[in-house]
Amino acid sequence: MSSEDHAAPVTALGASAVSDLTAAGALTGTVLGIGIDAVDVDRFRRILDRRVHLADRLFTDGEQAYARAAADPAPRMSTRFAAKEATMKALGVGLGTFPFAEVEVIRIDLDAPVLVLHGSAHSLAHRAGVIRWHLSLTHTEQVALAVVVAVGGEVTDPAALTDPAALRSARP
Repeated sequence: MSSEDHAAPVTALGASAVSDLTAAGALTGTVLGIGIDAVDVDRFRRILDRRVHLADRLFTDGEQAYARAAADPAPRMSTRFAAKEATMKALGVGLGTFPFAEVEVIRIDLDAPVLVLHGSAHSLAHRAGVIRWHLSLTHTEQVALAVVVAVGGEVTDPAALTDPAALRSARP
């Protein structure tokens, strides 16, 4: 069997699923930007150990509390730092455009993490037309990874852009 023979049923199934999701309104918006970042967990741990106040500049109180609830906070902090850099990349801006702590990763219970922007980061995203974020985090003992997708479209409720509960419920 050729590779085309294998691909045809998958493509047909994929097209059908996308069509169903689009008709249901689950797939809306336009991808405005994609960012990815990787962080060496051990290196990040050493940096945080050497610069004791750095965590206060990089992370919100909630992010720090979440990370420190684990036996080893470095993997959780590393993934959140990767998410902050991936967010900047998704917005097409460089380091220093806004403070890292203005990008917050929120995790409630076992729900997927949610990205919330504050202050100038939120303003920049709003001006860029971002209405929703997709965030994926993962880590091993060595590497933390984050992928961020900025989705644009019509803003129907601007307050929802900073409300974690609304962001979770708006996910497709």
